[in-house]
Amino acid sequence: MNSQVRDLFPGASGQVYLDVSARGLMPEPVSAAVDRHIHTRMHYGGDKDELRAEVERARHAFADLVNSSVNEIAITKNVSEGLNLFAASLPWEAGDNVLVCPELEHPNNIYLWFNLARSKGIEVRTIPADEGRMPVAAMCDELDERTRVVTMPSISFAPGFLTDVKSLALAAKQVGALTLVDAAQSIGAIDTDVRDLGIDALAVATQKCLFSLYGFGFLYVRREVAESLVPIHVARYGIDLGDAHETAFTEDELKYQPGALRFDLGNYNYLGATAAATALDLLAGWGMKNVEAHVCGLASELATGLLELGLPVAGGSPGSHLAHIVSVGESGGGRHYSADDPAMNSLYDHLVAAGIKLSIRSGVLRLSIGVYNQSVDIEHVIKAARSWIEIKGY
Repeated sequence: MNSQVRDLFPGASGQVYLDVSARGLMPEPVSAAVDRHIHTRMHYGGDKDELRAEVERARHAFADLVNSSVNEIAITKNVSEGLNLFAASLPWEAGDNVLVCPELEHPNNIYLWFNLARSKGIEVRTIPADEGRMPVAAMCDELDERTRVVTMPSISFAPGFLTDVKSLALAAKQVGALTLVDAAQSIGAIDTDVRDLGIDALAVATQKCLFSLYGFGFLYVRREVAESLVPIHVARYGIDLGDAHETAFTEDELKYQPGALRFDLGNYNYLGATAAATALDLLAGWGMKNVEAHVCGLASELATGLLELGLPVAGGSPGSHLAHIVSVGESGGGRHYSADDPAMNSLYDHLVAAGIKLSIRSGVLRLSIGVYNQSVDIEHVIKAARSWIEIKGY
């Protein structure tokens, strides 16, 4: 990506921001769209039809981004809501099972399954990670005729490795199981085609690589699957009212909206829709293949440079596991904001003092690259890490 892209992100100057996996920087066009929305609400109240149009603009843009039909996209508040809406709407029977790898999942894709175990009597089959990687072979071995869902992150939030989603989806399909993907860390960074992956459902929010706001997200559900489900929650936007006004009520048979639209509820986060639609337009203009090549190329550059310094880069040399996240340290230790290894905490403090924004997750230093980063940022990190090694004698 060229400097003109970087110039759209004021936050990318004056610091080295490598924390898109927590929150992405917001570009000026998105900020301007948000300002216009607030100005209109403040001075004119806003027009409901125009507000709904922004929601549909976002929905259409996201459908284009992931190569789905528009009616396969529901609007949500966040990833957690999307995961829960899908999981709770499935026709579970006692003894059904779900496969999950808790070590690599965000907790919000763990809680819901144990809640369903309590309420529906399902079995939660937990599979250990394979040295920080999704245990694809072990999960395939656990599949049986009672497996209803295989769930996975497209990229783990720590250490940030890519999941072989396509292989897991294919194996799940062979036993009639559905695949549910937490795509919080990949959409907007990695080119994603839900048709090619062969998945059944995917949830994402917009505050990370879609560089928009908290409180807005998307849920993709393959139409054939969605139309077999009775939504756990219903409200007017999930009901097919024909030409009637949204406040209309009929005592006729309840008719859901087609596909995933049935999972829409009441009024939307219209501000979030405006921000997301604008951000998605930017991504479409840049091209996701270009975005992926850029962020993954920088990640490879960073991982290689840190390895040459002798630092413990998770996963070792760049390979098929590497996306746009580079982690340093031993994954699985520590807490959310600190590592078990004092040296890694010291390195973290040194990098922060050098003007580098990063995170610690599951005991590793996580440096996540956004579309606004450039080689100069990578060089700054490597230079800072080298100075820490010289000071500490690591």
